[in-house]
Amino acid sequence: MSDHPIRLEADVVVVGAGPVGLTLAMDLAWHGVEVIVLEARPRGHPPNVKSNHVSARSMEIFRRLGVAGKVRDAGLPADYPNDIAYRTAFLGREITRIPIPCRANRYTAKGGPDTDWPTPEPPHRINQIYLEPVLFAHLEAMPNARILSATTLTDFAQSDEGVLARATDAQGGAVEIACTYLAGCDGGRSGVRKAIGATLSGDVALQHVQSSYIRAPSLLPMLREAGGIPAWGSFSLNPQQSGNVYAIDGRETWLVHVYLKPGVTDFDAVDRDQAIRTVLGVDSAFAYDLLSKEDWIGRRLIADRMRRDRVFICGDASHLWVPYAGYGMNAGIADAANLAWLLAARLAGWGAEGILAAYEAERLPITEQVSHFAMNHAHAMTKARGTVSSQIDAEGPAADAYRTSIARSIYDLNVQQYCCAGLNFGYYYERSPLILYDDEPAPPYAMGEFTPSTAPGARVPHFTLADGRSLYDACGHGYTLLRFDPTVDVTALQRAARISGVPIDLLDVTAVSAPDVYRHRLLLARPDQHVAWRGDQIPADLEGLINAIRGADTIRV
Repeated sequence: MSDHPIRLEADVVVVGAGPVGLTLAMDLAWHGVEVIVLEARPRGHPPNVKSNHVSARSMEIFRRLGVAGKVRDAGLPADYPNDIAYRTAFLGREITRIPIPCRANRYTAKGGPDTDWPTPEPPHRINQIYLEPVLFAHLEAMPNARILSATTLTDFAQSDEGVLARATDAQGGAVEIACTYLAGCDGGRSGVRKAIGATLSGDVALQHVQSSYIRAPSLLPMLREAGGIPAWGSFSLNPQQSGNVYAIDGRETWLVHVYLKPGVTDFDAVDRDQAIRTVLGVDSAFAYDLLSKEDWIGRRLIADRMRRDRVFICGDASHLWVPYAGYGMNAGIADAANLAWLLAARLAGWGAEGILAAYEAERLPITEQVSHFAMNHAHAMTKARGTVSSQIDAEGPAADAYRTSIARSIYDLNVQQYCCAGLNFGYYYERSPLILYDDEPAPPYAMGEFTPSTAPGARVPHFTLADGRSLYDACGHGYTLLRFDPTVDVTALQRAARISGVPIDLLDVTAVSAPDVYRHRLLLARPDQHVAWRGDQIPADLEGLINAIRGADTIRV
């Protein structure tokens, strides 16, 4: 061990190489920012078997970063059904099913609740153990990026000039990194969150869950032999022990969640093995290997701040909630995409100091809204599980009628979370310092449904250009001015942008290729594909427009 620390420099240090930290680092590198990632785990250490779903919005981000195809090719076998099945047990009677296209049919499937997504990149079912290595390898191959594995952040110090991050490597050696900004993507126990004085508050115990990662090679053959159809997610509904089973490799590995009944908070009071067998619907002779286990409490906790001066937090470091439909990881990926372009703009010089104030102003309100969606759904599912009676597996007309009723209510409740177009595309930034609002409010934000809108703050509605390209593929690294009428003179706006150094690419769109939601002749899209401004002519106050979108009119917080 050397007495002298290794000294490095970077524009940004990212703490944590989970999916959120990797996405942030990829996005920064994509923008030309020099980034170093500190990851406490050794290189090649298996990721946690946690998140199981990459949302459509996250896949859009991965597409922009050039990694969507690699992510899409990983995970379950291409023909493995991505459905959600509700059964009396994994091997029991099927009650209802939410059809979701398998990977091979993802771009071509028609009909059903999870098709016809208004995007070039629909959702993808993949566990974190497959997702994370793909992102890691992609980042490692990018210019401007460096990953320091087996390296733990010990502390950091801020000044007006930057941040000095101190870390320890695998050999116990000291590492010092001089950087301009630091971002903590270091999970629910985030040391960065604690260091900036951010605190979590909310609902501390919504659900108690035993999770078990198992290998059971005979389970899938038994299901097929019994006439059952495989599914990505299989929920067991019965009065004895409810739970759900996620297919991990589509062959022999499974993640089993056992939900403790309301009022039960002692994990040791629940026989893990017996609970797993009840959820699976197998007897004591059934053989399986327990690969790993975790007992956890579903919470709804939100940080009171996501920034202190030059240090930011993303993902689980700033919000924790019940992991329905991958909300947590995907919200963290959205955090990362938001923060990345703001930091890149500031580092490039065209973003004023005030541009960074948009991160908290935009992401905290959305985090609060989504956390309530997850909490409300958790409460609804807990109630639904608690009302299941023995009729669910009985015979006769009365039992048939009961199952029909349960099937309808369970389907209607859960199709919202597993086919959640609203959650993906309906959120908008309501009080951002970087957005020029007009008199039209954005449509209400809901979980399952959304109404495409060009209201400032909303996601730019996707469509395919006349030349066959995705609109998003045609947008640049900075702002993109969509012009739907080539007779509109935008020369003065382009000149004003050049003077301030703000990157604005002009994209002429033929009117016939744009959907009717585009009612204005001009629309300014941000680098993160949210609407910054729209109008029929360039505004008279060009200086005001440019100052707003570069953060020159905001106050440092």
